[in-house]
Amino acid sequence: MNATGRIVRMPDDPGVNAAGVDAGTECVKAVVVNGAGRVLGRAVVPTRGYFQACVYEALAAALDDAQRTESDLVGIGATGFAMDCVGGATVTATEAACHALGAFHLIGERMTLVNIGGRDPHVIQVEAHGRRGEARNVRPCASGVGSFLMFTARHLDVVPTRLQELASAAERPAEVSSYCSVFSATGILERLREGATREEIALGSMHSIAERIVEIGGFEDPVYVCGGVVEYFPGVARALEALSGKTVRAIPDPIFTGALGAALNALAPRGRAVSASGATP
Repeated sequence: MNATGRIVRMPDDPGVNAAGVDAGTECVKAVVVNGAGRVLGRAVVPTRGYFQACVYEALAAALDDAQRTESDLVGIGATGFAMDCVGGATVTATEAACHALGAFHLIGERMTLVNIGGRDPHVIQVEAHGRRGEARNVRPCASGVGSFLMFTARHLDVVPTRLQELASAAERPAEVSSYCSVFSATGILERLREGATREEIALGSMHSIAERIVEIGGFEDPVYVCGGVVEYFPGVARALEALSGKTVRAIPDPIFTGALGAALNALAPRGRAVSASGATP
């Protein structure tokens, strides 16, 4: 659907290929799709150093996974914090627009989509044809959830991916502030000083993030979640379900939702057809 409301179909020729890159603060994600929107290859690269180098590495790995070359692509879509660092991008779009489009492509219905990435979570209303409706985010001081989880892992002396394992073994969460990321980090240190278990603190950190999201509001059924935090820390989604009173489902391969939407944008004529809001040809 373009800005005038007219539906423009994507090419369905499986021989047509496009790529999408979601250049985030914690990870750069890339996917390669065919003309029907089927994912042929994908890759995730931790963000470090210059974004341009991470983008190159992620896109090269996704193309290798798809057994394609950059010359096989009709376009490259870009989104994310560092989307301006995606060299060769033929279309850019906001994170909310790309996540809405990618989620709709996989689920096929209107939804409330909660995107929990490394920076600031968003609650997005996904309308017909994947069009992004209203999008809300957390208070500025409550952003930086990826950095907060990294901080938590460092002080619990585990690699970040082990936080979920610790949280799953806790009987109850430790109390960790959700008002501000700085207060939350201080709360981790205070709970350690008081003798809370690592398991309780790990679960408490996930509840802290869920509480920030619940405060945003706007949850209308059905509710889905996506983003890197959901991929690596599913306990956040379970905490969100418990605190919101809603059934919360995860988008398949949730870390790639934004990159998928960016790739679909690149497939559409001049990058416009599938993202009525937030696309820039």
